[in-house]
Amino acid sequence: MSYDATYAEWQADPVAFWGKAARDIDWFTPAISVFNPDSGVYGRWFDGATCNTCYNCVDRHVLAGQGDQTAVIYDSPVTGQVQRFNYAELLDQVSALAAVLCNLGVSHGDRVVIYMPMVPQAT
Repeated sequence: MSYDATYAEWQADPVAFWGKAARDIDWFTPAISVFNPDSGVYGRWFDGATCNTCYNCVDRHVLAGQGDQTAVIYDSPVTGQVQRFNYAELLDQVSALAAVLCNLGVSHGDRVVIYMPMVPQAT
């Protein structure tokens, strides 16, 4: 589908558009509603749903046999450096950082801010 057609579909019915897109997400708990306009000042998308964003972005691609597929391309116009990371490499690096955070006592629900300069790992 072209960009223009996709954009027109979203404009015509945002709730249906995002509801359809949400079928491609692995959810722990599916949404009660795609959009709840009565929840909060701006409403709430995927009300009641929970998922693991990292799993959806990285892990499931490795589990589906796409570990060797390129996941991130870092192309720095400043240094001229280009690096490619496949899903398996990305999963290894994310898992290592997760282990470090766990060893520091970070647990579910904690908020962590990590400053990362302009390096591929910040993407």
